[in-house]
Amino acid sequence: MRAVEWPAMTRTLFSGGCALVVCAATLAAAQAPAPNAPKPDSPEIRQRIDALRKTAGAEWGEAVDFICALDPNRANRPDDPELEPTRVFDNLAVIGRTGTAVWVVTTTAGLVLIDAGYADQLDSVLLKGMKTLGLDPARVTHVIVGHGHGDHFGGAPYFQQRGARVVMGAPDWDLLDAPPAAGRGGAPGGPPVAAPKRDISVTDGQTLTVGDVTFHFTMIPGHTPGSLGIVFPVKDGGTSRTAALFGGSILIPTRIPGDGLRQYIQSVDRWAAATRSLNVDVEIQNHPLYDGFAARLQRLKQRTPGQPNPFVVGREAYQRFLQVMSGCIGVQLARRAAA
Repeated sequence: MRAVEWPAMTRTLFSGGCALVVCAATLAAAQAPAPNAPKPDSPEIRQRIDALRKTAGAEWGEAVDFICALDPNRANRPDDPELEPTRVFDNLAVIGRTGTAVWVVTTTAGLVLIDAGYADQLDSVLLKGMKTLGLDPARVTHVIVGHGHGDHFGGAPYFQQRGARVVMGAPDWDLLDAPPAAGRGGAPGGPPVAAPKRDISVTDGQTLTVGDVTFHFTMIPGHTPGSLGIVFPVKDGGTSRTAALFGGSILIPTRIPGDGLRQYIQSVDRWAAATRSLNVDVEIQNHPLYDGFAARLQRLKQRTPGQPNPFVVGREAYQRFLQVMSGCIGVQLARRAAA
């Protein structure tokens, strides 16, 4: 692995009577506001959201609705609908569920997974999907884990036991050594998720080259201390593009302390600088719940020769996507200040 120099960085998916006292109580309960109902937004906050909608344009309205939501409560689930395994680019495929995607990069030296999904869905989702696409699991050389939670590294031990290297942000290896009470990214009260053995640690600005593909890493702490942003080339016919995956999305900001949200904004802003310097024009996520993923998959399925790939959003649009991510977290912080 070799280091690269980075610029300065600032930073759903779907007739009898009653006693009067009982009826009155029922009516009162129905009319009363829900416990802890969110306070309506101030005019200033509504103006900020309106401005972000203008920034979002036609591409990223879903991101505004999701991240700026007054009472966000949608995260990925292990029973989200299963994706149809799909080749998104010549050398990039997606498998998994609508809320938790695994990306498979084909290189001249083998296959690289970006995340490995849920441990208990290895056979039923990931390996099944690879078979559907004609991708041999024995050719997996590396598993890059976007962040150290069980829905991302769950399948990694399987590949590691068969010779693949596991790549993770250095602080998240430490997170796996001392997991929270839920147990290495497992559901609260659920059993621990078996973690891969400590292997390749990456830090800000490092790269990993596998065959003809070089992966660039940026640390994006906030969701976890070692969350990773990953940039790598993809091929669309005779055209080369540059894809970016933000591997540490915060899906329910109301659950994150203020300091964590401020750190996250800094990470998004640094990520914006990194992706700008690398000319990123393709947007993908491992939690594709707020980026128009489903609509783009449908457009890809209907794509005819000569039509653009819907996952190529362009450099300017990708930066606007990150402005929405950062700005909506700022809105969440402003709500707390106004509470």
